[in-house]
Amino acid sequence: MIENKSICPGRTMEDENGKRIQAHGAGMIYDNGTYYWYGENKEHTTGKTDIWTWGIRFYSSKDLVNWKDEGIVIPPDTENKESSLHPSKHVDRPHILYNQKTGRYICWLKLSEEEGYFLILSSQNLLGPYRIEKDLYRPFGTSVGDFDLWQDEEGNGFLYFEHDHAGVISTELTEDFLETQGEYLDMFTGLNPPYTREGCTHFVYNGKHYLLTSGMIGYIPNPSEIAVSDSPLGPYTVLGDPHVDDESSASFNSQISCVFHDPARPGLYLVMADRWVPEYVMTKKRYEQLERVISSQSNPEIHPSEEDYKTAMDAPFLGNANTSVAEYVWLPLNLKGEYPVIEWKDEWKIEDYE
Repeated sequence: MIENKSICPGRTMEDENGKRIQAHGAGMIYDNGTYYWYGENKEHTTGKTDIWTWGIRFYSSKDLVNWKDEGIVIPPDTENKESSLHPSKHVDRPHILYNQKTGRYICWLKLSEEEGYFLILSSQNLLGPYRIEKDLYRPFGTSVGDFDLWQDEEGNGFLYFEHDHAGVISTELTEDFLETQGEYLDMFTGLNPPYTREGCTHFVYNGKHYLLTSGMIGYIPNPSEIAVSDSPLGPYTVLGDPHVDDESSASFNSQISCVFHDPARPGLYLVMADRWVPEYVMTKKRYEQLERVISSQSNPEIHPSEEDYKTAMDAPFLGNANTSVAEYVWLPLNLKGEYPVIEWKDEWKIEDYE
């Protein structure tokens, strides 16, 4: 049985049996001394078939370093091709909250179909079984994209999601966490790819609310932005890219899905990110080439070169990517003044952040 002592960002993370961990676009829950890491099971997503996600897989740990495979807790529906849980459906970025009022775990899934929507499930137990509560859900009539859920100390739920490739909405959840309610704020509007914001990740640090987002370029890593607010719904003010000394111009070649504040270690804010296509290494030059090609689609004053277009043709945008070999980039979040930053570490230990 494998026993790990440290975290090495970008290297293959394996469970206690030495098998590659499959929990992407992930979230984390701490319950009674145990950490539960859950995410998209990409073990069959080779880019050569129509399999996008093979269910939602869970892992458990006592130390955030050594992980036990708890299996596929939300399994794929292999029989019904119309089901939102069919392996060909673009199921992404699961997020789970525990509802103190109903005593149920509520899981939201995003489906990146032609018109994106949410699938919402619930369970009395974190490890299932889960039942479908709401399907084809589009808050405020929008097409939905990447999202995050957050719960305050009073048990109120909040939702942050990219919509219509046009902006990011922040809003409250109903008491049962099964839909939205009340007013909403539409942020980061008026942008076009690759600057359109997605990959929404919310966290609270030193009493401030923060939103991390990435640019919209499919699986291609790109610069992140961090924004801050005094309240959960905003408005949020953009601070810039939190990745310090990032020579890749691409968030250390990764996309963030979760910032987990460890209840057992108040000094640890764990940034969980995916390196979707490890063999595609982003550089500053390559990002600038892709930036010119993509932004020229909406800005006729930008004229990419032939070399720029060749770089774009070779890039793994979405459907042809082999994400079964995707890796993880886990790093600690640090605070410098009022600006949370993420610094690269080849290797680090959890206990350094007690």
